[in-house]
Amino acid sequence: MEPFEKRYDGLTVEESMQRFWEENHIYDFAADDTKPLYSIDTPPPTISGSLHIGHIFSYTQAEMIARYRRMQGYHVFYPFGFDDNGLPSERLVEKETGLMARDVPREEFRQKCVEITQKYEAEFKALWQRMGFSCDWNLQYSTVSENTQRLSQTSFIELAQAGHAYLQESPVLWCTECQTSIAQAELDSKDVDSYFHHIHFHIGDQPLEIATTRPEMLYGVVCVFVNPDDARYRHLVGQMVTVPLYGFEVPLLTDDKVAIDKGTGAVMCATFGDSTDVEWVAGHGLPYKKVLLADGAIAPGVPFVAGMKVRAARKEIVRLLEERGLLLKSEKLTHTVSVHERCGTEVEIIPSRQWYIDVLSRKDELLAAGDKIQWHPPQMKTRYVNWVTNLKWDWCISRQRYFGIPIPVWYCKACGKPAYAALEQLPVNPLETDYDGICACGCHDFLPDKAVLDTWATSSITPLLNRDKAKEYGVDEGFMPMSMRTQAHEIIRTWAFYTIAKSLYHTNEIPWFDTMICGFVLAKPGEKISKSKSNSKLSPGELIQSYSADAIRYWAANARLGTDTYFDIQDMQDTSKRFMTKLWNSSKFVLSHLHDFDPAHRPERLLPIDRWIMERTNAAVLEAAKWLDEYEVGLARKVVDDLFWKDLCDNYIEIAKERLYQPDLHGEEPRRAAQHAIYYCLLTVLKMYAIYIPHEVEYIYQKGLRGFVGALSIHLTEWPKPPAPNAELLAFGETLIAALTEVRRYKAERNLSMRADIDRAVIAGDAKYRDWLLETEKDFVACTHAGEVIYDLK
Repeated sequence: MEPFEKRYDGLTVEESMQRFWEENHIYDFAADDTKPLYSIDTPPPTISGSLHIGHIFSYTQAEMIARYRRMQGYHVFYPFGFDDNGLPSERLVEKETGLMARDVPREEFRQKCVEITQKYEAEFKALWQRMGFSCDWNLQYSTVSENTQRLSQTSFIELAQAGHAYLQESPVLWCTECQTSIAQAELDSKDVDSYFHHIHFHIGDQPLEIATTRPEMLYGVVCVFVNPDDARYRHLVGQMVTVPLYGFEVPLLTDDKVAIDKGTGAVMCATFGDSTDVEWVAGHGLPYKKVLLADGAIAPGVPFVAGMKVRAARKEIVRLLEERGLLLKSEKLTHTVSVHERCGTEVEIIPSRQWYIDVLSRKDELLAAGDKIQWHPPQMKTRYVNWVTNLKWDWCISRQRYFGIPIPVWYCKACGKPAYAALEQLPVNPLETDYDGICACGCHDFLPDKAVLDTWATSSITPLLNRDKAKEYGVDEGFMPMSMRTQAHEIIRTWAFYTIAKSLYHTNEIPWFDTMICGFVLAKPGEKISKSKSNSKLSPGELIQSYSADAIRYWAANARLGTDTYFDIQDMQDTSKRFMTKLWNSSKFVLSHLHDFDPAHRPERLLPIDRWIMERTNAAVLEAAKWLDEYEVGLARKVVDDLFWKDLCDNYIEIAKERLYQPDLHGEEPRRAAQHAIYYCLLTVLKMYAIYIPHEVEYIYQKGLRGFVGALSIHLTEWPKPPAPNAELLAFGETLIAALTEVRRYKAERNLSMRADIDRAVIAGDAKYRDWLLETEKDFVACTHAGEVIYDLK
């Protein structure tokens, strides 16, 4: 047994233990048929900026589950990847270089993306390693690697050839800032201050008042709608309405979607002000009039406002309406608009030719898949169900961007029919490779698709990437579905939903059995810490340097799964550091009494209090395991904390201390009984804490326990699997501890030292514990310094 330093030096120990794990391949994955497989689908962090404490919070909680499963006897497949393509990475590169992707040659920008994302990947990996993550870095993947591109393009071609992915010219959600199509799942909601403008339309000589928040769309009005049950307009249905400023006429029609009690009850339909306009145009066979361009400017040929951006055009149209007496009034209002989650720009709808994956026709299957998955916490399933139920659009997977996986398609120059790459060609970039074939129409000339796949179209195949990597290690049958997916609740609508959809298409089964949905870290009420907001005061690296990785890990296990939590840096000092110091000092104390201990020789007899602390430890093991099986790392930590602080340190060690120090007074055999109990309890407590603070626990194990246990690392040992604890022993212990607590309260109220002598102490309880209490009296007296013990047993 090695001597312990006086103080625990977290930073030095963590570097040392990380080297030890790496040199000894502690977490390397290898095929092992003797153990059940536990596979984790870890979220590849998006390369869009530096990591913050929010990432540490959620990723660390999942890493604790990996460690727990390993110490439950599972063969853990725990890979890590990086989501290093797509719009988030492009925006990072634009920010760092000052270059706009559309202003430089495509290949030059792509190379900049590669350089910068690789730099961040190295930083991310170094941070996870400093946090002591027990993943096997040989399983690492990238969503823009050649292998991933091949698999992603294969997925696309298989879906397209089966008719599940299709090309269509239709209205699409469009970000005018990023100048790309987006999917419904990429929308956020934002409350904005605006105006409800009441405008004077007319039917012949009869005025018709219509209220709108988008007067700049007047030129695109193709119809006016009223509710068929609205008696105010029933006599006008079918007549022609004159659009103000422009003077052209459109029909007045009915539709049930019009709210009688909103505005004036008459609604203009413009192409396209919102998704309802899209539905009306399609449902009523209405024409399309171009108003908006892809860059957010008003189209040429639109009188009064051509070339203006939306807000400027809105202001100008309102001015003209007011000038001509056509603006009846403007009412202030706050309403909710859809914005692009990546940049916060209000989303428009414009016609565009895009690729889609059919999800609307498979809602029932997607909902059934959600029923098969165990959601943790259970209420997170509601978010998934609500998302699927309320889907309005198929999944648009093409993006008019630059750094992503190319869509492996060419188009016939004569008829426009798409031609797909051969699977053996993949990965392929149509911009760099000509199509070698002839169209059915006889044309030999083809044009490449310039778009790239939505990044979610690739990150949604992480289970398939993991499956292929596992095959390299000889693991094939039974790998799918994976055991668990961990992720944040905000991406249920994206990563979880898209992965389930892709898995159903490609494997006809769910992608994983369980989901572990983590919460956010909040900077202030309602505001999560995020890369885009830059609202984390200290970086994870700075926090590690100041407090240690284990201190951060311990803090990360402070909340129920799925709940958001505030980050208070004082918790590092008040809670984490205090705990780690207590564990260090308590371990030193226990191990100082084990210099002549032999775990192979169990004492012939244990005192009741020794048996109690071992039963109490076993009860904590079972309860913590119950919570961890539900992915509740915070609730499990509380169980272990209660055992360590209260039962082991505050109570048992104090009760048995004199027996350990003075065998001449208590006897050698009672001392060995105490040794046996504290050895078992300390080792078990350290095993349970190993998932939370792996560095300190490993260091204590190496210095004081490895010689007893034999395993190379505590992380290669397993938790005990005890039977249900003895309820009578637990109740006996509660009786004794209640009496001890009363003595301590008595002394504290009188400002007496805990070592002060008192005349008597009373133990009250059930008479059936009399014999056990009498056997424990000597320890109780030594702890309380009572001159006499009075038993009030009934």
